Amino acid sequence: MTDSADERDDIAYKRLVWHSRRGMLELDLILEPFVRNAYIGLDATNRALYRDLLDCEDQQLFNWFLRKEAVDDKGLKKIVDIVLAYNTSRGQL
Repeated sequence: MTDSADERDDIAYKRLVWHSRRGMLELDLILEPFVRNAYIGLDATNRALYRDLLDCEDQQLFNWFLRKEAVDDKGLKKIVDIVLAYNTSRGQL
């Protein structure tokens, strides 16, 4: 028995939501609402950037989202800016 593409996509999305829960409250409050409400509207390039972002260390993410450090990588900077803009629009940052 093989999974349908929709089932595989659903499983991949659920994993993405799980990986967006970082265990650091500040990051959870930024990433989890974004992935649940805005990720699906991203194009394929920005979705890939978001998945790359999740490979970063929590402390690095914390510093970027709280604007304590600049993001050196152009792609990661782009997705950090998208996540920040989303959270700003909902009054979270």
